[in-house]
Amino acid sequence: MKLTALDIMKFRVLFLIFLITSFSSIISQVKQEQELRIDKKEFPSNAIKTLEPYLVNTKKVKYYKEFDTEKTSYEAKFKKDRLKYSVEFNEDGILEDIEFIIHKIDIPESTLESISSYLSLNHKKYKIKKIQQQYLNKNNNAKETLKVAFQNLILKKVNYELIVSSKSNSGFSEYEILFNADGKHILSRKSIKTKYDHILY
Repeated sequence: MKLTALDIMKFRVLFLIFLITSFSSIISQVKQEQELRIDKKEFPSNAIKTLEPYLVNTKKVKYYKEFDTEKTSYEAKFKKDRLKYSVEFNEDGILEDIEFIIHKIDIPESTLESISSYLSLNHKKYKIKKIQQQYLNKNNNAKETLKVAFQNLILKKVNYELIVSSKSNSGFSEYEILFNADGKHILSRKSIKTKYDHILY
């Protein structure tokens, strides 16, 4: 069958669309992150107003501005009731999520089994460096989201965010991997942090 000039042009356009889509997908799976310590006065004032009622009996409150490949956001980090919290707001000072550091033992057994199974299947050799329990502000109800997060309630809307160091033939890479309350994989992104400006909590 002889291809016409129009057929060749259509093929080229479709191939170009395929390349762009594939490239966009790869880019979205890489998180290049930079985190800068800022003063409280540089933090969005409405975010401060939302958070302040919950900062009773907290220690070491620090404020950060974070840049990655997708967005700019603001984070407040502190210790409360022996837990290390990170509360993230968008550029407009709207609550996005609340996270706090946990350990494997804090994850329900069936959920941990699902998470471990996924990691074993997808990473030849790995080490979990950090686990956070995450509460998303899905309904744009900051007061309710903050309340359940500080009560440490295990709900169906809870996520688990893992920082995992994975070994491949080219060496070690760090990934940010998100699972839902049942241990189902949601998202994986290769994480590239700026060495000097990013501060691990």
